[in-house]
Amino acid sequence: MGFRRSDRRTPTAAPVALKLLVAGGFGVGKTTLVGAVSEIRPLRTEEALSEAGRPVDDIAGVEAKKTTTVAMDFGRITIRQDLVLYLFGTPGQDRFWFLWDELAQGALGAVVLADTRRLEDSFAAIDYFERRGIPFTVAVNQFDGATRHAADTVRDALDLDPDVPVVLCDARRRESAKDVLITLVEHAATVSGARRAAAGTS
Repeated sequence: MGFRRSDRRTPTAAPVALKLLVAGGFGVGKTTLVGAVSEIRPLRTEEALSEAGRPVDDIAGVEAKKTTTVAMDFGRITIRQDLVLYLFGTPGQDRFWFLWDELAQGALGAVVLADTRRLEDSFAAIDYFERRGIPFTVAVNQFDGATRHAADTVRDALDLDPDVPVVLCDARRRESAKDVLITLVEHAATVSGARRAAAGTS
């Protein structure tokens, strides 16, 4: 007995999976953002801060922080039925920077989380992605009690190119974190399109 037309189902295409990085300085909220937005229980590689690490881990401004990421955070979020994002949170301390090259392989783009109380901690991540030509978005994590600054003020302070998106966010809130990721995907798509167009005319 054959199938009736109404029984036939059109096979659905596999969703596009994109790799994104969540980077920034120590204690800026990377683990929090990945955990807030991930639809699966995030993989975390956190260890307790110890006295032995105090000489190399600068906790000025984040004295209440008790743990730190020593390898990466991993999470997943489905933006649309045909678009899935895989999130890799990078470690913030300089001594774990050797992991960044491995994590950056195949990444579509990156979120650089910034804390206006320690804005200088963002420069290393920004420089990393600029040098490698990886599109990135700066997301200002608005901590409780921190002075609020307009996005353009942060852009000027970080000396960013005009096309780099700067957004304000609360890394604890799922919708806020999701908006950051959507901004990044749209920016990365624009950059990719511009590069293809430039390559076609060269």
